[in-house]
Amino acid sequence: MRDSRAKSAAATAPAPLPAKGRFQAFDLLATLVAVVHGDGTVLFANAALEDAAGASRRTIEGASFLNYFSEPQVLRTALDGARINEYAALRYDAHLLRQGAEPMPVHVVLAQTDHPDEFVIELLPLEAQARQDREERLIDQAQANKELIRNLAHEIKNPLGGIRGAAQLLEMEIDPALKEYTRVVIHEADRLQTLVDRLLAPHRRPHVVGDVNIHEVCERVRSLILAEFPKGLRVVRDYDISIPEFRGDREQLIQAVLNIAHNAAQALGDRIAAGDAQLTFRTRIGRQVTFGKQRYRLALELHVIDNGPGVPDSIKDRIFFPLVSGREGGSGLGLTLAQTFVQQHHGLIECDSVPGRTDFKILIPLP
Repeated sequence: MRDSRAKSAAATAPAPLPAKGRFQAFDLLATLVAVVHGDGTVLFANAALEDAAGASRRTIEGASFLNYFSEPQVLRTALDGARINEYAALRYDAHLLRQGAEPMPVHVVLAQTDHPDEFVIELLPLEAQARQDREERLIDQAQANKELIRNLAHEIKNPLGGIRGAAQLLEMEIDPALKEYTRVVIHEADRLQTLVDRLLAPHRRPHVVGDVNIHEVCERVRSLILAEFPKGLRVVRDYDISIPEFRGDREQLIQAVLNIAHNAAQALGDRIAAGDAQLTFRTRIGRQVTFGKQRYRLALELHVIDNGPGVPDSIKDRIFFPLVSGREGGSGLGLTLAQTFVQQHHGLIECDSVPGRTDFKILIPLP
């Protein structure tokens, strides 16, 4: 009786998954993953590794993974150490060789599976790690900027009103010949008041949410830029018309894109004079995008690209700080406000700039 029950249980127990079936979940990861035998033979390569290596899974699997590294001996030593249980996991930096492309710098994480002589190798592109670190700094920076601006603006606003009021009272009592000086005080107080109002604008105005078509936003900005710079500037539209509408504040997004485009147009002064200035609005859909410490299935990518001289090296790391400007007479508020408006849409602005090409990329999650 006992034997028959044992046979019945054995008959109904699920068969163990084949090696590849056990690893199918790795295809859901954005990181590069390979499962290898102790001698380096690849048992499984996920889709992300296929894309990065520029080779099909069929080509990678069954081959030696050592051949995909510029210094294969380092991996050989790591596998040998793991096989004799010198460590549970090992991390080191290496270069992944790719077909038709430059080697990719990666951070290698090697760990043993629960099967003998079988190892998981995870490759983290160092450029992706650097990008994530940069995004986290931008987010922290923007939050600090917001608090600084709000507190500073309120500290300036109250005494400013008193200075202006005192100047007006003094103007009524003094000799008319001296009123020129009180008018200077009143004018400068008004100018500072305007600056303070701009600083406080994102925090005062309510977030008006509605359906937003990003291409309507781009077209509005395009018309405003061409009205101000009618000659010498070519505005190129490179749109992905499949991008869906999303919920957001249309006016805030127009202002954010306008601030970036206007800065770009002003930086193109010499090229506008020469007649070969170009500003490009490019929209794309990003898939499985990570930013702001979160992963999104879909995200809008709006690029504002110019062929100007580039952002000066001296301010590259501070361009989103308030009152930092690379232009004579600039207020240094345009990019700060643009970043604030985009972050109110759970998004982020990044900048990649070299002489001859500056690319401001706006990222906003899509539903």
